[in-house]
Amino acid sequence: MKVLVRIAALFLVALSLFLGSPAYASSPAATSRSAIENEDFANANFAGRDLQGAEFTQVNFRNADLSNTDLRGAVFNSSQLQNSNLHGADLSNGIAYLSKFNEADLTDAIFVEAILLRSTFDNAKIDGADFSFAVLDGPQTKKLCASATGVNSVTGIATADSLGC
Repeated sequence: MKVLVRIAALFLVALSLFLGSPAYASSPAATSRSAIENEDFANANFAGRDLQGAEFTQVNFRNADLSNTDLRGAVFNSSQLQNSNLHGADLSNGIAYLSKFNEADLTDAIFVEAILLRSTFDNAKIDGADFSFAVLDGPQTKKLCASATGVNSVTGIATADSLGC
């Protein structure tokens, strides 16, 4: 089953890269239909914002506050999210490719059906995070399983169960 999910996810990534799609972003740099590229949002406050479907390419979110942010369907491509606060954020059906979540606070975050290939989560806090049906690289899943604790307050799914630990 996991093999079929991975194949489907890779197909969807390839299709989205081939077709491309404009994104709707609600950030200081974009208030209309556009994609955000090469912006520096280090230390910025996006807490509670609706960023559904936003597309971020090579964007710096280091130390940014993205807590309780609606990131459903958002795309992070080669973005830096080190030490950012994504506590309670919802990245369901999103894509994070080649992005760094190292030392980020992902407590109670939702990554249901997200594609997180080639992204890293070193020393990230994942207590209560829900990764159900997310596609991650095997070594990252193994690292996350080593620190998987808690139950997501919205979905009721245990972090370890959502990772298949």
